[in-house]
Amino acid sequence: MNIHVLPLAITMMAGPQIISAIIFVTAGRPIRLSLAFLAGVLAATVAGVAVMRGVAELLGSAVSMGGPHHKGGAGRIIELILVLLLLLLVVKNYLGRATAEPPRWLTTLLTATPLRALATGLLVILAMPSDLIVLLTVGLELKRSNAGLVDAVPFVAATLLIAALPLLAYLVFRRRAEHAMPKVRDWLNSHSWLVNVIACFIFIALILS
Repeated sequence: MNIHVLPLAITMMAGPQIISAIIFVTAGRPIRLSLAFLAGVLAATVAGVAVMRGVAELLGSAVSMGGPHHKGGAGRIIELILVLLLLLLVVKNYLGRATAEPPRWLTTLLTATPLRALATGLLVILAMPSDLIVLLTVGLELKRSNAGLVDAVPFVAATLLIAALPLLAYLVFRRRAEHAMPKVRDWLNSHSWLVNVIACFIFIALILS
């Protein structure tokens, strides 16, 4: 897998995903909830990569996906379609910035159980259209490079590391983190549209590079 795919892990966790991780470290049982959330993120990312690698394989059996050094064929067409969808998402987020609000389910996470945290980790990956696009891009890259699922380990590890940053900050800077995390959470809640726009532009730049 090309190294330029690794920054897609940032896009994977931008938005409600990282906000969820921050909420869990400000909850009553931060370590247990965060570990359950990370387990969900890990399982969802691995499953998502495996499924999208299979989708790319099916597409590659029918049409040319291009080679590792030549981004031609249907693979490139699909990527350009993804870019168009991302641009539309950017416009949607920008136009709706004045009334943008975080999903209501985020406000319920402070009282979540470990099982709910696990389910949240699964859903913030597998139920988010932006993350499905990222996973499809990774699957296409694996197919184009004739790589297996093992080659996706760096991407999965990078995604998990980003998801774990709030917990790591909590463990290393316990008192400071307890004071700062709620402020970070509130800022992300009120600027979720900006986070989504930045993530989309990062994704677009990576696809076109």
